[in-house]
Order: sequence, then structure tokens, then C-alpha cells
Amino acid sequence: MSQYWFRPKTYGYGATPTNWKGWAAIAVFVGMIMALTFPLMVWPADMPAGPAAWQIVTWAIMVALLTLAFIRFSRAKTDGQWSWRWGK
Repeated sequence: MSQYWFRPKTYGYGATPTNWKGWAAIAVFVGMIMALTFPLMVWPADMPAGPAAWQIVTWAIMVALLTLAFIRFSRAKTDGQWSWRWGK
């Protein structure tokens, strides 16, 4: 069994999951984004004033940090380098 969870994409830039661990990592990442989005953006949107400025800024910073962390993690778990690819 491979220790890598992702492989470089055939076309374009980035990586794609190769096993259940890669798919689980993506699911956890999406779940974390949703866990931030609902209390900071969705539920306050039901109020007449909408989300406060601090909620929007906090949400944007947290999403950016989570995304950067996920990119670093997935690059570390990729079999090969990330680069632009035109196919085989």
C-alpha cells in the first residue's frame, strides 16, 4: 500500500486523491470549511443586519489559513511534484 494519498494530475496543476485517505482528507477539509461557514456567515445572514464585519473578516482569514494548511498537507502526501502538466 502506498504511503502517498494523492498523485499529480495528468492535466493542469495540482493533485488528485489515490486512495480513501485522500478522499477522507478532502471530506475533513470541506467539513471544516462548513463548520466555520455556518456559525459565522449563514446563521447571522438570517438576522436583519446580516453578518457583522468581524464575522466576515474572521471567516475569510480562517478559510485562507485552512486552505493553505490543506495545500501544504496534500503536497506533502503527493507522489511527485506539483507542476503544470499537459498530459502524457
